[in-house]
Amino acid sequence: MDQNRIIFFDTTLRDGEQTPGVALQVSEKVEIAQNLVRLGVDVIEAGFPAASPGDFKAVQTIAREVKGATICGLARANINDIQKVADALADAERSRLHCFIATSDIHLEYKLKMTRAEAIEKVKEVLAFAKGKFDEIEFSAEDASRTDMDYLCEVFGVAIAGGATTLNVPDTVGYMTPQEFADKIRYIKEHTPGIENAIISVHCHDDLGLANANTLAALQAGARQVECTINGLGERAGNVGIEEVVMSIKTRHDIYPFDVNIDTKRFTRTSKLVSRLTGVAVPPNKAIIGANAFAHESGIHQHGVLNNPGTYEIMTPESVGAEKSAIVLGKHSGKHAFADHLVTLGFVFDDEKVTDLFTKFKALADRKKQVFDDDVIALVMDNIDRKRAIEVIHHHYHSNEFGYAYADIRLSTPEGIKEDAAVGDGPVDASLKAVERVIEMPVSLKDYQIRAITAGKDALGEATVKVEHEGRIYHGRGISTDIITSSVNAYINAVNSVYLAKELEEEAK
Repeated sequence: MDQNRIIFFDTTLRDGEQTPGVALQVSEKVEIAQNLVRLGVDVIEAGFPAASPGDFKAVQTIAREVKGATICGLARANINDIQKVADALADAERSRLHCFIATSDIHLEYKLKMTRAEAIEKVKEVLAFAKGKFDEIEFSAEDASRTDMDYLCEVFGVAIAGGATTLNVPDTVGYMTPQEFADKIRYIKEHTPGIENAIISVHCHDDLGLANANTLAALQAGARQVECTINGLGERAGNVGIEEVVMSIKTRHDIYPFDVNIDTKRFTRTSKLVSRLTGVAVPPNKAIIGANAFAHESGIHQHGVLNNPGTYEIMTPESVGAEKSAIVLGKHSGKHAFADHLVTLGFVFDDEKVTDLFTKFKALADRKKQVFDDDVIALVMDNIDRKRAIEVIHHHYHSNEFGYAYADIRLSTPEGIKEDAAVGDGPVDASLKAVERVIEMPVSLKDYQIRAITAGKDALGEATVKVEHEGRIYHGRGISTDIITSSVNAYINAVNSVYLAKELEEEAK
């Protein structure tokens, strides 16, 4: 193997599923595993077969259906556990056992009730049983970061002699610092018998916020496998996120001259998939994949990014599969960013009009935390004395327990009063289809999001939509206590932006 090639071992489906509140169905795990293969991960830890019948079935199904990566199952240093993994991985294209035992004195004494010597004998016993049952064997020393160094090297030497070709050094409780962890990896390389026949792996938790720094330090010290998750999911504060490690290597290749076979342009879509299936939202300020990772509100920053993205961005959003940098309008925004955003919304004005609108925008921004596209559109409409092209006169919908929904709508349009009806998979789908039939404009719905913006049974629901027309993106936002109504309003506001942009373009000719 190329000495600079980093192996990525994804444990989203095992350690990631241990995130409080996460419980994935077998079909969802298969979908995630298939996307991990497309992303380019080398090893997928599909689960812990002995933990439950459901986990066994998930690992077995992934082993049968997912090709293109080594499929791994976790086992304690227990013959029954190892046999479960062997049975679950019987149909895998390539199989790996991940066998672990705790090695720190505190774990040996209080959890396992073993002496150091007894733990070593257990490792010999279980690896002898495992030999020949798997394509690869990985041995992990749980709580390695708090294990006596010489004893850790002794255990690893026994594991190598027993057939392990990957040795995992987990910072189980996220206790290490980068310098300490690098020193530990170097010590293992220098003092473990047979280490030249094995790959050192690291598995870092983020309890002190050092998971990525520790991982990178370990790679510099000689580790060549990274155990990670999508979105940094995992026990407590989570595991190191694959996106952080990979983009650190890609961005600072001068310091981390390693080779990675990861398709970074799939990070954003994979992140969104995992977030949707697990129900765990990605924090907006999460590095690489958070909603604000490429968002700029400061006027100085916005001006720089609009002139040259490299002024405030160390990687491009496109490199991780995200949309282009977002200029977030708020009280810190400058006139340059405001004028540029007007153009993206389809508004073209002379400098005098832009200055007038910007003054009114700043007054609005002082009253609101964030100014949305719909606010800007409303501001423009209020100041150019122009009627909205489409307005709702009547909207009615109903649905039944089988998911069947019907909606009818009457709109005021540039061609006069028009109405139509449609059926769909739920009232939102039916209502938007009815609107499409009335307006007869070729727009494509690209994004639809809904959220509650106030609490209580009469909470306001905010719908935001993104539509595409003739290659340009338009936004719409609607608010109502009825989420169906807010969805219709958002869609119509987006279509009104299309009409207005066309009118302004005609006037500018």
